[in-house]
Amino acid sequence: MATELDYYAVLGVSREATEAELKRAFRKLAQQWHPDVNKDAAAHERFKEINEAYQVLSDPQRRQAYDLFGRAGVAGAGEGFGAGFEGGFGGFGDIFDAFFGGGTGTARRGRPAPGADLRYDLRITFEEAILGVEKEIEFPVLERCPTCSGSGAKPGTSPTTCPQCNGRGEVRTVRQTMLGQMVNVSACPRCRGEGRIVEQPCETCRGDGRFEKRKKLRVTIPAGIDEGHQIRLSNEGEVGPRGGAAGSLYVAVHVAPHKRLSREGTELFYELGVSIAQAALGTTIKVPTIEGDEEVEIKPGTQPGTEVRLRGRGVPHLRRSGMRGDLHVLINVAIPTKLNKRQRELLETYAAESGEQVGSNPGRIFERVRDALG
Repeated sequence: MATELDYYAVLGVSREATEAELKRAFRKLAQQWHPDVNKDAAAHERFKEINEAYQVLSDPQRRQAYDLFGRAGVAGAGEGFGAGFEGGFGGFGDIFDAFFGGGTGTARRGRPAPGADLRYDLRITFEEAILGVEKEIEFPVLERCPTCSGSGAKPGTSPTTCPQCNGRGEVRTVRQTMLGQMVNVSACPRCRGEGRIVEQPCETCRGDGRFEKRKKLRVTIPAGIDEGHQIRLSNEGEVGPRGGAAGSLYVAVHVAPHKRLSREGTELFYELGVSIAQAALGTTIKVPTIEGDEEVEIKPGTQPGTEVRLRGRGVPHLRRSGMRGDLHVLINVAIPTKLNKRQRELLETYAAESGEQVGSNPGRIFERVRDALG
């Protein structure tokens, strides 16, 4: 018997993990297992599991359903996460109905079922995530049938009232128990809770009221969006059967990592390697930014670990217009591993002038210095 995937174990967090802890764990794992970075054969499946776990646990309602019922509580979440396009987000109301026999049936009496929410996974570059971009996406979707206008009935005819439930969309059964009469309400099996039936179905859609087509949309990706964020487009999902309302389209954004820059929230980081001479004497070096290379002054006597901050060169705030983070340039003084004869002599001369003891034979160093000075 297969073991059910534990979303908390996938992210490596406890069941009491906070929203910040979930996000931190997801970012770390996503950077490690993203298929654009990790070329391991198992990376794609591993990334799908990580993404699936985060999408469920980061949503309070879906997390509650998962905690109560496991993966059955988020039906549809385990199929297709991380793929190019998938549909079928499960809802808590559906799980409630499945466990408690139509407890919410009266709320949707005689109404066509709504269409499914859809998900589209969109990959963008690091620069596009920082600066924002507009993308055209294309995906398959169930649209309203043009022949019957979504009714499911053959042109010239109309759906009729269901004779089994008299248009209520639900049936009630009464049972005698030790506690008295128990009334169970469930969706009508004949009309599937819609209250109407199609006696002469449309030949184009065969009574469903929908047909499949490929749809194109232009999606605006706001500046500052990050890995794992979702953009909801209302009424762009599948339409429901026989006139049901359309669901939503969720565009899940995946950001390719940058070759030289790293990101933490609205802050960007770059590790700059300088030589001993550059750190001691100072210099000007170009560093990468999102807008292009920019010169940074390295002051004389710069120490390892020094940080140079470029204000306003980071990531725009998603919810605070006009505000932007910084780019942190972290100075790393590189120690040479190989020296030629002249370079070694110069360093030994410097050490002698400073009164420093270097090398395995200090006496020999002073002899060289004396010979060099005549």
